[in-house]
Amino acid sequence: MSTSGLARVLRLSATGTALLFLSHTTAAQSQSISGFVTDEKGEGLPGATVVVKGTTTGATTDTEGRYTLTAAPDAVLLVTYIGYSTQEVAVSGKTTLNVRLAADAKQLNEVVVTALNITREQKSLGYATQTVSGEALLEARPNNFAQALSGKVAGLNLVSTGSGPVNSTRISLRGDNSLNPNGNNALVVLDGIPMNSGLTSSGVGSAYGAGSGNDVPVDFGNGIADINPDDIASITVLKGASATALYGSRAANGALIITTKTGSRKKKGLGVTVNSNSSINTVLKWPDYQYEYGQGTGRSFNANGEMYYSYGASPDGANTGSTSSAFGPKFAGQLYYQYDPATQAQSAERVPWVPYKDNIKGFYRTGSTFTNSVALEGGNETSSARASVTHSKNQWIMPNTGYERLTAALSVNHTVASKLKLAGKVNFTNRTSDNLPATGYNNQSLSYFMIFQNPNVPLDAYRTIWKNGYDQVDQVHPFSSFIDNPYLIAYEMINASTTRTTVGNISATYDFTKSLSLLVRSGLAMTQERREMRRPYSTANFQKGYYKQQDISNYEVNTDFLLTYHRQFNTHFDVRASVGGNAMRRRNRSTDAAVRDLVIPGVYKLANGLSSPLLGLNAYEKDINSNYALATVSYDDKIFVDLTGRNDWSSSLPVENLPFSYPSVSTSFILNELLPMPASISLAKLRLSAAKVGNDTDPYGNNKYYNRSDFAGAGSVATTLYNKNLKPEQTVSYEAGLEYLMFQGRLGADVTVYQNTTRNQILEVPIDPTTGYSRALLNAGAVRNRGVEVVLNARPVDNNAFKWKSTVTWSRNRNKVLSLAGGLEDQQVIGTGGTATLLATVGGTTGDIYGYGFDYSPDGKIIYNKDGLPVQPANIKYIGRAYADWKGGFLNEVSYKNFRLSVLFDGQYGGIIYSQTHHKMSEQGKLKSTLPGREEGYIIGDGVVANADGTYSPNTTKVIPAAYYAEYYRRANIESNSFDASYLKLREARIEFNLPAALLSRTKAFTGATIGLYGRDLAMWTKFPMFDPETAALNGGTILPGVEIGQLPSTRTMGVNITLQL
Repeated sequence: MSTSGLARVLRLSATGTALLFLSHTTAAQSQSISGFVTDEKGEGLPGATVVVKGTTTGATTDTEGRYTLTAAPDAVLLVTYIGYSTQEVAVSGKTTLNVRLAADAKQLNEVVVTALNITREQKSLGYATQTVSGEALLEARPNNFAQALSGKVAGLNLVSTGSGPVNSTRISLRGDNSLNPNGNNALVVLDGIPMNSGLTSSGVGSAYGAGSGNDVPVDFGNGIADINPDDIASITVLKGASATALYGSRAANGALIITTKTGSRKKKGLGVTVNSNSSINTVLKWPDYQYEYGQGTGRSFNANGEMYYSYGASPDGANTGSTSSAFGPKFAGQLYYQYDPATQAQSAERVPWVPYKDNIKGFYRTGSTFTNSVALEGGNETSSARASVTHSKNQWIMPNTGYERLTAALSVNHTVASKLKLAGKVNFTNRTSDNLPATGYNNQSLSYFMIFQNPNVPLDAYRTIWKNGYDQVDQVHPFSSFIDNPYLIAYEMINASTTRTTVGNISATYDFTKSLSLLVRSGLAMTQERREMRRPYSTANFQKGYYKQQDISNYEVNTDFLLTYHRQFNTHFDVRASVGGNAMRRRNRSTDAAVRDLVIPGVYKLANGLSSPLLGLNAYEKDINSNYALATVSYDDKIFVDLTGRNDWSSSLPVENLPFSYPSVSTSFILNELLPMPASISLAKLRLSAAKVGNDTDPYGNNKYYNRSDFAGAGSVATTLYNKNLKPEQTVSYEAGLEYLMFQGRLGADVTVYQNTTRNQILEVPIDPTTGYSRALLNAGAVRNRGVEVVLNARPVDNNAFKWKSTVTWSRNRNKVLSLAGGLEDQQVIGTGGTATLLATVGGTTGDIYGYGFDYSPDGKIIYNKDGLPVQPANIKYIGRAYADWKGGFLNEVSYKNFRLSVLFDGQYGGIIYSQTHHKMSEQGKLKSTLPGREEGYIIGDGVVANADGTYSPNTTKVIPAAYYAEYYRRANIESNSFDASYLKLREARIEFNLPAALLSRTKAFTGATIGLYGRDLAMWTKFPMFDPETAALNGGTILPGVEIGQLPSTRTMGVNITLQL
């Protein structure tokens, strides 16, 4: 804001203050009055208005519902709150007046927390928001709060790694705006403090790494994984740029505003809430394994021309037991020489040829999670506090994996004087794990073993981890040295971590006058993590072992202030104006040390390496200084206009291009109060908004810097050419919406249409390597997202005994790449997964999947070669897009007296997902889909053969099944291994019983008691043949949608929850 602009604000503040004092009666004629405004349940109503009737003197309640004002002893107070009936209360000389308001269906509305933690009335907002209450988050008791948002917020998209108990999640809103897959995360703000939702890689850049000699990806969690759902009061989802413009260069992808619980001043004395939760986890869905044929290549026959099996050479023939394929003999009780776990060698005699149908599923166990919490809260006239401790213990479905988490939270509010209020919050989490599972297609992941395990091999073949006499030196892997023993993976390949997260803030609010106040706040988000990765002798990638330590430190400090002026002018206009500033300081540091080849087997210390440790250091610092202003003007509470503006000075961008400005404007019209409408319409609101927000980049892209080397004192030049003229990505957003409430709030609808266009994409593009660089950093490209969001609410039945509420959420987004950098042949690689490539092209989307597929004849039939196998095309082609056509959720809640039932379905329609796991299991004959042709001994592919004259003839060539499936589902054929990503899930179900008040009153100790049974992801309907289409590949620190590589099973959760209030 300019100096002249600030001067105008100060003059306005001084004038308003003077007018306010002139309008008051003298102190001798007035008295101070305070109290609480509450709802019918006694809960405080923040933002309620208390006005002295016949004057402009008034006050607004704080977050606890408390107000203070000055009035004459014989005055009358008018108390109003959106959604509640207005009440007139005579002062009658009292100094304390508590007012309880009754709900008014004609005014149904709510108060929401918006950007910068500013509380606003819902009807005043000119942009779309949705709020999910803390109670709704806990319906199915998730370990990660993000999981509880599925199906409840229109326009929200969650993509997880499918990689274990932590299961990091990418949260995006209204599509992907950026061509950088890591640049699409929504901003997560916890009690006003922005959180880091990115992943720190364990040092592995790809989910595909079989036989590479490299380590394997591990999901250690991200910065938001440990936010405790039990401490959350609400989450407000700000979807559009107008809602988040005050966050400037961090606001391009929307925001989740998380507010944690606080104590209540109404609860004098101490209130205690005890919560205990126990749940079990089982595998939700298995691939359709075949158990009709055993190990073999399909090409081994004895002297009689019969297919046979032999573990090692035997009188029956040569060894057939080293293959990973299952194209061997059919299970019919034959007798063959097989592996004997007792002797760790070939059986002394032939044994029956039988399948072991539990040889994959049996490795997994029933997982469990136990969570217990205690919360204490209380308050008096001037202070309130809440303290809680939560302990969680998770044992995941894979043996020897899980975590333990301890969370402590404290919230304090204190009124020091009538004009000064202090508040503070701190949340601390300590999560430890002795082992987390690896993921991806890599020798060291359990997913790899599941792919290579054969139907005729029992788990007993692997239960003894080490060969006799070779403890900690040589593992038991009897069928191939390329496949690591699953029990070695679970119990010896350790990925341990300890993560400590602290998030806290302290704020002070000073009321200079009734109209002018100042908020000063400072907050810290800090994470410290220690990781250890241990790899024993004889593993496929580390024959002599491996040990690595990784220490990660991330912290961010935000300090801000907000000066606010609020004034009512005559009886029509209400004006609120604020100016403020923010200073952000972020420091990230990751150090690692690793030794390859251990001197002493099983001793995991850096000093035990055959050579000196290889050292790595990644560190960056980033600062952003900002100022901002916002103004809200309302006319008769019927027309609202919001104006915001923010300037950012970011250290990651060139000084010459600073600052960058981010303005927004939004308005809402309460149509039912402006126009004649039927009495059945309780609310009709029109919203319109426009905004420009940004998205900057990581530091060190705007100048020449050196990378540290693994060797002390050495460095190297970066391979990406810097850009001294970098600008932030800019998203211009337009939004329009309609909100309706009808029949006294029994039926509601909220429909939003939007368009976001992001330009100045910050891209790394390939350049001529003779320049000394392989890539260059530049601003180029534009991406547009257009969409529709619908939220429907209904209360079909609503009486004292029986209530039924329904909510439908539905959203559709269309993503389009408008332009790319010149010289890129109109394409930009977003990411790769195996041989699948997410490739952005002009006119396409940022989620388009490209790869090799089939060649087709003019009438749409697959073309085969003379050998009866599909022709391998010369070029890749478009296979499909990772993005769904639409997503939706359907929630029903029914309560009868003291019982309540809640059921949530959610799903998506459209989109595709490529499965590397399906390719390998089909190639090796592990799925039922590879059974056709086995009985006959051949397959004739359904298609045509190209003739020399350009015509086509039916394919008639017979091919043995092993050769046919290996080629049809070959790794490079993305088309044959991609599937419809549509699904429908029974996401949540809960039934609970609240003990009657009459029964509780007899105890004289409990004020509330609830017992609930719940389930999460109880059922799934999908055409995806693997575990779960709701997954993505973990490529280092990137979650890549539309690609599945070595996914671990998704789980079904069932549990019981008991809550006691004292």
